[in-house]
Amino acid sequence: MSARGAGTALGRLAELLREQGGLMASLVGADGSARGEQGPAQTAASGPRAEGRREEYELLVETVYEGYLLHYGAARVLDPPEEDLGLLAGDRLYALGLARLVALGDTEAVAELADTITLSALAHAAGEPELADTVWEAGARAVGWGSSPGHRRAKELAFAGAPEAIEAMRTSVAGDPASP
Repeated sequence: MSARGAGTALGRLAELLREQGGLMASLVGADGSARGEQGPAQTAASGPRAEGRREEYELLVETVYEGYLLHYGAARVLDPPEEDLGLLAGDRLYALGLARLVALGDTEAVAELADTITLSALAHAAGEPELADTVWEAGARAVGWGSSPGHRRAKELAFAGAPEAIEAMRTSVAGDPASP
């Protein structure tokens, strides 16, 4: 892994998985995915709820998001040779990220990420990948800033499969970060 990549959340995730060894370490791609991107992990880590623990929040959300990408997109850190192994690795990353969050004692964020995982899966099952992406944006914002009545309503609409769920999620993402 490059020195540049070691400082990114993706680089730190690759390093963590290599240190743990075993099957997960063997799935880390050759470059360790050192790209520094702005995504859900960086959104969550930039919020006031992550104050004093920004790197840990960024890493744990990146871990859960990488698990999601193994299920529904193109993973950035792991490169499993077959789809079934990718799904199992994704489940392992969900568990690893949520366990790190539990260790921080942030049960509100655990519940938020659990809802994000569920709602994004429901969106994909309904053939709505754009809703899934918006669910991740809104979920990351709620992890970093806390939930809001608008965000909770958007989740209710998404759980119900309501057509207005995507617009409600977008509105909750666009809310004033200083006052969720």
